[in-house]
Amino acid sequence: MTGKFFIIDERDILDGLTTDVYFLRTEEILKNKNINPYVVAEVTLSDGDWGILAGVEESCKLLEGKPIDVYAMDEGTLFYPKEPVFQICGKYLDFARYETAILGFLCHSSGIATKAAKIKLVAGNLPVVSFGSRRQHPMLALLIERCAYMGGMDGISNVAAGKIIGIEPTGTMPHTLIICFGDQKEAFKAFDEVISKDVKRICLCDTYLDEKAEALIAFETLSDKLDYIRFDSPASRKGNFKKIIEEVRWELNIRGGGDVKIFVSGGIDEPDILELRDVVDGFGVGSSVSNAMAINLALDLVEKEGIPCAKRGKYGGRKQVYRNLDDLNDEIKLEREEESENRKALLLPVIKNGKIVTDFSLQRSRQKVLEQLEKFREKDL
Repeated sequence: MTGKFFIIDERDILDGLTTDVYFLRTEEILKNKNINPYVVAEVTLSDGDWGILAGVEESCKLLEGKPIDVYAMDEGTLFYPKEPVFQICGKYLDFARYETAILGFLCHSSGIATKAAKIKLVAGNLPVVSFGSRRQHPMLALLIERCAYMGGMDGISNVAAGKIIGIEPTGTMPHTLIICFGDQKEAFKAFDEVISKDVKRICLCDTYLDEKAEALIAFETLSDKLDYIRFDSPASRKGNFKKIIEEVRWELNIRGGGDVKIFVSGGIDEPDILELRDVVDGFGVGSSVSNAMAINLALDLVEKEGIPCAKRGKYGGRKQVYRNLDDLNDEIKLEREEESENRKALLLPVIKNGKIVTDFSLQRSRQKVLEQLEKFREKDL
């Protein structure tokens, strides 16, 4: 280790050293026996329901400059099991050692983006903000926030990640601010006096007293300057959290605080959003997105020297996926078969003979996700 932190050097990734050792042994054997076939490799999901594809840009940057062709679905594309999402065509030894890193990029990134999309699907028009970078190694903050935002989340909290991807981070205040003052009212006043007026006044209202008492303190302190109250860690509270929120809403309304919004965080996942979405105005979602399970994608050879081949459990032959954009219904065909009418081919060239031939856009990928989620809502999925 050359630095202070447990971070693998970017050069080792580019050199293919972040690989499983058996790929280097396979290289050694094939080179020794002078075997290096032209192959087609496809990345697919074997089972599950659906996912959102991410990690394509990093995979392409890893493979850039190698004498291969790569086809992929656009980042942000919704995909189903058995569909190839990423396809490599070339001599096997030109990309063999990179399989581990490619799958790492695609599986981890797609896992976060997919969970974010499922959160956004149930949240609908309510804003959801990514609060989860504290649950992972700091070196992953950019990956987490980028994929969460791509997956449809409306905001992020990490400062460094926001700076890189061009998104202003958002957040409220920690319990430690109130504890340092020892008094909720003084902490709320100090926040209002010190922090730029461009920042929404959001008071955290569950440090010492119950939620209703602290919410009323916040409103009495900031009055019409108060934008939101936030409740955190609902799992640690006794009682019915939804009823607590309804009670707070009532008490704010009768005091003239009807415009004050309620934001909740702390262990929030899809069931919590389904339960609370009709009584709150937004969610902070942390671990359920940042700690999302990786999508279990696999890379397999499906064609060798133009002849279909595949291990058991996989489907041989180079393929294309065609989508009806109206209902997100797909059809998988062999690449050499006639194109499906009134459907769009999803596997598009991203690398031709080592040169990246597409441009990547986080905003465009996110918009694609949101449009697909709207299609899902129309189908009542």
